[in-house]
Amino acid sequence: MSRFTYLRDKLFLVAAAAYAINRWVLKPVIPSRFLHGYFNDIWLIPAALPVVLLIQRVTGLRENDFPPSWTEATMHFVVWSLVCEVVGPKWWHLGTADAWDVVAYAAGGIVACWWWNRPPISRTAGPV
Repeated sequence: MSRFTYLRDKLFLVAAAAYAINRWVLKPVIPSRFLHGYFNDIWLIPAALPVVLLIQRVTGLRENDFPPSWTEATMHFVVWSLVCEVVGPKWWHLGTADAWDVVAYAAGGIVACWWWNRPPISRTAGPV
């Protein structure tokens, strides 16, 4: 299994760039419900999970440098969904609870975990 590169991971870099572009370039000029409400939610796991796993690795809470497992991604999806859509809105009065946000977190997480755990591309020579 290949070594996970955390903050140099290609999907992490794309997710961070997509978030930044949407936040500071697109949202101010495009009145789209999707861009304003859900686009960045799709990038939550691809953008945040590598950061959290790196912190866990540095502090000794994570013992390997494997790509994020389905279990790790699922655990973080559940925790972030509860914090962002239940605890935050109900007890801290931060944001509003929205089930579609959870759907967006899940969609981004599924694609990200598939990407991180996909089989390596075979580099065999084609027909001669």
